[in-house]
Amino acid sequence: MNIAKDDLDNLKYAKSLLENPSLAARVSNLLGTPIEKGFEHLPAKWKDIVRKATEKSLKKALNFAVQTMDDKTRPVSSDRTHKILVFAAGAGGGSLGLPALAVELPVTTTIMLRSIADIARSEGEQIRLLETKLACLEVFALGGPSKSDDGTETGYFMVRAALARAISDATQFIAKKGLIPEGAPVLVRFIAALASRFGIIVSEKVAAQAIPLIGAAGGALINTIFIDHFQNMARGHFIIRRLERLYDKEWVRQQYDKLGRIRV
Repeated sequence: MNIAKDDLDNLKYAKSLLENPSLAARVSNLLGTPIEKGFEHLPAKWKDIVRKATEKSLKKALNFAVQTMDDKTRPVSSDRTHKILVFAAGAGGGSLGLPALAVELPVTTTIMLRSIADIARSEGEQIRLLETKLACLEVFALGGPSKSDDGTETGYFMVRAALARAISDATQFIAKKGLIPEGAPVLVRFIAALASRFGIIVSEKVAAQAIPLIGAAGGALINTIFIDHFQNMARGHFIIRRLERLYDKEWVRQQYDKLGRIRV
């Protein structure tokens, strides 16, 4: 099977996006301070606050995705508009500190989900399909490589494989019974699978905002990096899915692997 040159270029571009530095690395480079310094300034209960805020955000995002997202043909996504909205949310949350996370994160997550869906539409996805809506949520589990990544256990396709069962079960459950009851084990497992990875990135965001002198302006800036990160993940993810609709899925993965590590 041969791949068209444009499609190969798109695959390379997708891989470069999916292998972008992690949020922590990008924020650390911006601030000139290791993000670990931010963890030192967080209160003892911050992990519990982040966990609850993350799960609340993903539950709201799931409900929002299933009930309100629909097809609106648009060849170009409105990335900048969504960045402005998240910038504003970050400014408000940054000025109020960690206690505001429970309010700010669900708002930010919802805006990001709309941006992710917008990118999905621009790559030819049919947002009205439940499978596509859950694929949009799947983006929150994509974090890019970190220092601990070995290229195997945390690679893009490995993350998708790890989530495949949870997404399949959630799709079947929602199609038959909707989101009621929300406490159904299938949905709980799906949210937990997403939260286990999204929560790590949220923790990095919170740690960055905890660094002294960051304040509201820093919160807004970090939120902009936050959404830019997931917009990159979404673009790469939906380019891959578009190519999988054109070629055999396993073959696309093989071509992806053949490209080797792309330094960005």
